Amino acid sequence: MVPAKFIPRADHVGSLLRPDSVKAARKQHYENGALSAAELASIEDGAITDLVRMQEAIGMPVVTDGEARRSFWHYDFMGGLTGLDLEERDEGVQFAGVKLRPIFPVINGTLDFPDDHPMLDHFSYLSSQASHLPKISIPGPSCCHFRTAIEDIRHAPYHEDVEALMEDLVTTYRKAVRAFYDAGCRYLQMDDIFFAYLCDPKHRAAKADAGQDPDWLIEKYAYMMRESIKDRPADMTIGMHMCRGNFMSTHAAEGSYHAVADAVFNKTGVDVFFMEYDTERAGDLAPLGELSSGQQRVMLGFITTKTGELETMDHLKRQFEKAAQFADMDQLGIAPQCGFASTEEGNSITADDQARKLELVLECAESLW
Repeated sequence: MVPAKFIPRADHVGSLLRPDSVKAARKQHYENGALSAAELASIEDGAITDLVRMQEAIGMPVVTDGEARRSFWHYDFMGGLTGLDLEERDEGVQFAGVKLRPIFPVINGTLDFPDDHPMLDHFSYLSSQASHLPKISIPGPSCCHFRTAIEDIRHAPYHEDVEALMEDLVTTYRKAVRAFYDAGCRYLQMDDIFFAYLCDPKHRAAKADAGQDPDWLIEKYAYMMRESIKDRPADMTIGMHMCRGNFMSTHAAEGSYHAVADAVFNKTGVDVFFMEYDTERAGDLAPLGELSSGQQRVMLGFITTKTGELETMDHLKRQFEKAAQFADMDQLGIAPQCGFASTEEGNSITADDQARKLELVLECAESLW
């Protein structure tokens, strides 16, 4: 008998506001050197236990560690890969009105997923604390390509042949998927937000100016995801989040999912899609019509994490009525549009706001299904 795969109806993207204890401890360790790595880990452990208890008390069927050990949603994972390093520079990535801290990935050698990648231990600790299903979120394979400037691909075979880079990313991620499964992970989220970026005319133009056809990238990114996860065991769920940037409640892209919907829904092999739909920046709901009938589920992000204002149940129900014109309600679910803290700074909301948003996710799911 094939073991069952868990497909959630209510969930969240993964990151949570960092507790003050973690923020203070990270500052003491990384900036002042006044706290040892072991002392930092102990404080993070306690905070993560509290975050898990908070999620379970609300009733979330899936819990995460809130990414409390990370500075960024993506770079911490990427920096743990063999062949990829992180460099600090003077100028950060531009978001709407603010700049990201100036950390940049560089590829200096052949990529690989090491057996001692720190996030395997992160998952193991989460699993030891959770009575509900533990989930870990990592950046998807497209991130290592999209976020690394061409001039920062210093490994000659990759610089000369982008498809060689992409094939090694597939190999690297296959190893990661297997390693997380062997660590006990049955729900792995691989965030490929750059599908959404490739819906934005500005980002499409930037890639075209760099000599990369954005539509070719969409197809290649779908291929990379599919090939990375296709050999996963039957009881392992793969989720994928797509948004338009989230740094201290700001964004970096806009545009409808129309350009990527077919590739995302039908060419990635992903089980659960988290889609940002909290503002008009995400476009209309018609792309949901590309979703094939089956077991895949789209977690519609009608609840924003960028502000503390609570959406009404009437508003959410109206949004789902619109969505049901394009996709079967049985293939839909509810989650916030993004994480609450894609970086350690966190969004401009309070911990109480965060809890109310998660409670609303559960209330909406119970009301509609």
